[in-house]
Amino acid sequence: MEIVTAVEQVKQWSRMHRANGESIGLVPTMGYLHEGHVSLMRRARSENDQVAATIFVNPAQFGPNEDLERYPRDPEGDTAKCRDAGVDLLFMPGASEVYGPDFQTYVTVEQVSKPLCGGARPGHFRGVATVVLKLFNMFNPTVAYFGQKDYQQLQVIRTMARDLNLDVHVCGCETIREEDGLAMSSRNAYLTPDERKQAVSLYQALQEAQALYAKGESRPEKYVEVMRKRIEREPNTAVDYVKLVHAETLEDLDAVSGPVLAALAVKLGKARLIDNMLLMRTSA
Repeated sequence: MEIVTAVEQVKQWSRMHRANGESIGLVPTMGYLHEGHVSLMRRARSENDQVAATIFVNPAQFGPNEDLERYPRDPEGDTAKCRDAGVDLLFMPGASEVYGPDFQTYVTVEQVSKPLCGGARPGHFRGVATVVLKLFNMFNPTVAYFGQKDYQQLQVIRTMARDLNLDVHVCGCETIREEDGLAMSSRNAYLTPDERKQAVSLYQALQEAQALYAKGESRPEKYVEVMRKRIEREPNTAVDYVKLVHAETLEDLDAVSGPVLAALAVKLGKARLIDNMLLMRTSA
């Protein structure tokens, strides 16, 4: 595995392999890798000639009072995980390499960035879209892989790729969970043992929403009530949002129809955790 830190090194690597007719699978990450990230790399390895991964804690997507400085980092462990997953090129730049001294150009994906986390984290998705577009321009990937745990992020990137006619397939991959259902996340490292036990309430709330959907419940407010009640049984939880939305536009539903996403964000101690579930009808 080759490790590079400069944009020009990435471009040279990409040009060489694309000139040879090879496909490139790209897995962008902020590091502190877990099995969810590694599963994306393994899928990229199985579907492409070349696999690239990035580890970059992107300052543009953090607000002034968020956890940029204390975001967990493990460059040595991350490098080993990438190597074991079959990554060919690992890009680990500094912030000054990605954002030059007079950087002033940002990407805004208007509507799909506004609901859910967009309300709680203004500017977050502008930072996400900007850095992902920069990575797409550096790597010229055939396919880019993102986890569905960050569902709104996935929709923002898909919309950007569509609207800007980018020649890359944005592939959403299933959420990887712990044995008790908690979605794997780098921010789980913030949880105390007691908070970790309480965090499973997020998945349990989503399961209760799925059960309502399977029974044919048509009132969105009923889903919200049931999910919120399950989470608030835990003493250390503070609900940021609990929503039932259209799975493509992420807009609130007046009635349950079409593709439906149950989504939530909960503060638990020092962690802000998000999770979601695409609700499915069960066959008789």
